[in-house]
Amino acid sequence: MNRRHFLATALSLAASPALGAPQADMAATSRPRPGQVGWPSDADWSALNRATSGRLTRVTPPKLAPAEAKQLLANPFYIGDQPGLTESSGWFEAWRSEPSAYMVAAESSADVVAAVRFAKVHNLRLVVKGRGHSYFGASCAPDSLMLWTRKMDAITVHDGFIPQGSSSKPVPAITAGAGCMWLHAYQAATGAGRYVQGGGCTTVGVAGLVQGGGFGNFSKGFGTAAASLLEAEIVTADGEIRVVNEAREPELFWALKGGGGGTFGVTTRLTLATHPLPTSVGAVNVTLRARSDDAYRKLLARFVAFCATSLCNPHWGEQVRLYPDNRLEIRMVFQGLTTDEARAAFKPLLDFVAANPDDFGGKDSIEVVGVPARYFWNGWLYRLFARSAANFDGRSGAPWTDYWWKGDGEQVGAFWHAYTSAWLPSSLLSQQSRTLLVDALFGASRHWTVGLHFNKGLFGASPDVIAKARNTATHPDAFDAFALAIIAAAGPTTFGGLATPDPDLAKVHRDRVNAAMQALRTAAPNAGVYVNECDYFQSDWQNALWGPNYQRLLDIKRRYDPDGLFFVHHGVGTEGWSADGFTRLPA
Repeated sequence: MNRRHFLATALSLAASPALGAPQADMAATSRPRPGQVGWPSDADWSALNRATSGRLTRVTPPKLAPAEAKQLLANPFYIGDQPGLTESSGWFEAWRSEPSAYMVAAESSADVVAAVRFAKVHNLRLVVKGRGHSYFGASCAPDSLMLWTRKMDAITVHDGFIPQGSSSKPVPAITAGAGCMWLHAYQAATGAGRYVQGGGCTTVGVAGLVQGGGFGNFSKGFGTAAASLLEAEIVTADGEIRVVNEAREPELFWALKGGGGGTFGVTTRLTLATHPLPTSVGAVNVTLRARSDDAYRKLLARFVAFCATSLCNPHWGEQVRLYPDNRLEIRMVFQGLTTDEARAAFKPLLDFVAANPDDFGGKDSIEVVGVPARYFWNGWLYRLFARSAANFDGRSGAPWTDYWWKGDGEQVGAFWHAYTSAWLPSSLLSQQSRTLLVDALFGASRHWTVGLHFNKGLFGASPDVIAKARNTATHPDAFDAFALAIIAAAGPTTFGGLATPDPDLAKVHRDRVNAAMQALRTAAPNAGVYVNECDYFQSDWQNALWGPNYQRLLDIKRRYDPDGLFFVHHGVGTEGWSADGFTRLPA
């Protein structure tokens, strides 16, 4: 950070008559909207523009020709580069992607300080947006001031990093700015012969994922991104820049490890410990089909037993899907195994299918591929040898190695009809509980597709991995979960007028998704949910998202943001606000 620039900015904010002094009553009952009393004047906005070196602008959605819109609005890199768009286009009866009134395109912590202090002085609805992947719409709100950190995407690789004020030994690490995406973090780490634990979707932001917990492809092997956090720089509601770690303000540091993004302040950079790079990584794809409902139950029973013996260990991640048409679709990734070892792991399941040809099909559908781990996130590999696995940013001037997985394409611009999740406890894999689990899985799959994400659940990880994860704010249910169940439905993007939401279809989808989750929860009625991937309408959300950690998080929120400047739906401390974050509710 340029210290002179920061000091000059801070002094200009404190002295500027256009910005004024902080309001006497920062606990005002409502935040102003454009045209209302209390909305900043043109002179006020001009002062903020000067304080941020001309980085304040109005926000408008891009205007695209129909042919251009269809292509660009299916590109997550393009969407991520537009301040007026978000990765999802909305959620039925919950939120729509609408741009803020103004935006500060921050390029430094000093810009963030200026915007935070301005929002506090004028009691504005403040939105913090990095990559814009929040399913809850945390990255957008009409009539607000947006702090856009997209340009703060620098990456530094450290051979040895020591947190400030710490006496710990130096460890290999990587520092990422608030606007950095995981693809670029992976590429930087592997270029140095290391691995950094992050998200599966290449365009997900580093900051948001870490603050939500941070489960990714290989969480059973390397833990969560939150557990890897060594240090963070954050601008809190008082406009102060704080560098936090285990030695400096450890409570705030702990809250940033899974307590939810956009809640405790604006995280401007994060430093994560890296891990030795595996020798190889790869994928196993296979689709099995049962020829009757009874056969499908038998297949699920065999699969549950297979999970207990073969998939709950540090080598495996990603997901398996159960379909209403009695398909079992396996899309797993592995690390630290050869392709022969990975194929051998699935032999017992495939032998069972082969031995019962009248009941099952698909035994020959298995595909196993593996590559040295240093190549796994290099786009040229997929351009030259595996185009079926990835899509590429085809815009003029885009980096040749920027890609997203084709399996994530269905989420780009999605308008969500429903999205639910639940941590599935390892006890369900025990001999005495398997029938209960099979019945619940079968019942759920009658209503909708059920996804079992084995990397989002730490049962089977090493004791060291689990111990480090327990020192985060993540719901404890995650540490003993063998998988995270996700059941969701979406319609096409509403961006650019490409589609109009169909309320009747959305209601049908929502009812079927909820029925599926209700059926599944007969096996895990009190299971918690994953902060980054759960239901907008989650009941008892404080307990569901954080369990026994919530009160501690709430105490930290009240200490660092007593007036509720930072608001996200179902964020810590938002009980006292209206759903849109504009009105403080009566006590």
